[in-house]
Amino acid sequence: MAKRIGILLGQLGTPDAPTAPAVRKYLRQFLGDRRVVDLNPFLWWMILNGIILPRRSKQSAALYQKVWTAEGSPLLRITNAQAKGLQERLQRTSENAELRVEVAMRYGNPSTGLAIDTLCQWGAGEILLFPMYPQYSAPTTASTYDEVFRQLTRRRLVPTLRVVPPYFDDPLYIDVLAQSIRERLAATDKTPDKILISFHGIPQRYAALGDPYPDHCDATVKALARKMGWSIHDYLLSFQSRFGKEPWLQPYTDQTLMRLGAERLGRILVICPGFTADCLETIDEIGNLGREQFESRGGEELDLVPCLNDRPAWLDAMTAIAGRELAGWL
Repeated sequence: MAKRIGILLGQLGTPDAPTAPAVRKYLRQFLGDRRVVDLNPFLWWMILNGIILPRRSKQSAALYQKVWTAEGSPLLRITNAQAKGLQERLQRTSENAELRVEVAMRYGNPSTGLAIDTLCQWGAGEILLFPMYPQYSAPTTASTYDEVFRQLTRRRLVPTLRVVPPYFDDPLYIDVLAQSIRERLAATDKTPDKILISFHGIPQRYAALGDPYPDHCDATVKALARKMGWSIHDYLLSFQSRFGKEPWLQPYTDQTLMRLGAERLGRILVICPGFTADCLETIDEIGNLGREQFESRGGEELDLVPCLNDRPAWLDAMTAIAGRELAGWL
């Protein structure tokens, strides 16, 4: 029997449906994670269940309804396509092993536990965890590690485990980002007045405690700027999706968009390199709300570069990145 190797494609997660009950279940799991919110557990439980979930569940469900597809959320549809493309490519490169890729959502379904069980029942003796977060952050990357390790502790026979390290400045990743930007620019005859590079934010306190996320984001931006030949005056870095009252990484994307609009810029190009798959935070928060914030203050046009998604060049890069970590197993 050929050796069997499993790959876990780690992604943050999504509700099962664009309804208030489904979103409430998802948010309870997400916001109940100590990696995400590390406030006093008893106090946070009361705030989460007494205030946030009753209000936010219905609001978020309405937003998900705007982007939902026949195959589920955009994030789920795209991640499934990435898993399929990665498996096909990896299998073509292997002569002595069978490979199987499973989607492992940290929150929601398909769950990390289900993905691990599926691979183990299939007979995987080795598993490679491939997080879909290029920049390391405790609320995303470390939380995914936590869940994988937690699920493996339930098993008597634990497969050998490897993890793809953060690839925030990996030339393969940067090259595909640059390609996606060039293709977007080629699709229009207008040169942007400014390029905004927006990442998901985290509380400033997390960075002060040692989370390297802002440094990784900065490294991505600098590597991308070098690849594109941008000067420091061509682009801006910002952070989106802040939650709660404490300070998050700045500058904030929404405030930056309104400021750029007030400067009467004709056209801006926005890219979100921290997301490898389009989701609510890119399609709606930037593509809809962000565009409204920019244009309502006087800006003319916001052009959003799609995430890497399942574009062949990114699937090829994912295959090469995974292949490096599979060395010795194949």
